[in-house]
Amino acid sequence: MMKEKVTAVVISQVEIAPSIFDMWIETSLAKEAKPGQFICVYPKNQSTLLPRPISICEVSEKKDALRIVYRIAGQGTAEFSKYKQGDSVVVLGTLGNGFPVEEAKGKKVFLMGGGIGIPPMLQLSKEIDADTQIIVGYRDNKLFLKEDLEKYGKVYIATEDGSVGTKGNVMDAIAANALSADAIFACGPMPMLRAIKRFAAEHKIPAYISLEEHMACGVGACLGCVVKTKEVDHHSHVHNARICTDGPVFEAEEVEI
Repeated sequence: MMKEKVTAVVISQVEIAPSIFDMWIETSLAKEAKPGQFICVYPKNQSTLLPRPISICEVSEKKDALRIVYRIAGQGTAEFSKYKQGDSVVVLGTLGNGFPVEEAKGKKVFLMGGGIGIPPMLQLSKEIDADTQIIVGYRDNKLFLKEDLEKYGKVYIATEDGSVGTKGNVMDAIAANALSADAIFACGPMPMLRAIKRFAAEHKIPAYISLEEHMACGVGACLGCVVKTKEVDHHSHVHNARICTDGPVFEAEEVEI
């Protein structure tokens, strides 16, 4: 797996919803990037020690640029939001295992994203060879990436306030539209992933979930982002896995969440 620290150049950046920014960066890391992987972005502010892990939203057609869509959550991401075209940015990547797109071939699938877990679904929807149903959950009617996703599958929307689509969450949207699938690929907050794991177990279908977690090193050295698993991890010799290197994508039945 390609993993290196490089200096990228900002191509463009725009705020697409309150505190949510859409940035394209020119980087050689795009050549090997896979759906569900992420990069670590280093702030220039020296008082902000750790890089910020951000999911890959999209890869350019020429595979020379990456798109990241992120929410301002603290000092680091607030700094990133000020970057302009031509600015340099240091990134480490590509990191993580990504989604197993080959498991979807010829199947009827759900691609499910909640909140800032929606961006990874875009590149996945572009590459997956399946009957694709995209179920996404938002807080309100600020539907970032909706038009992008609609190019690659039928989109079903849930909003917490009921302003668009089904009132509630992604599971409510599945029920309201009487949807079914042979496999699930998902990224979002932990309550959503727990509900998806239960749904997948009840319907006896495989689910591949990308876990959102705070990370420190991003390369598996610090054990700061572990999840309990059925199997013993070869690195720590206990029942856990490192989300940054063993994940962030896991089979739902293999992790305890």
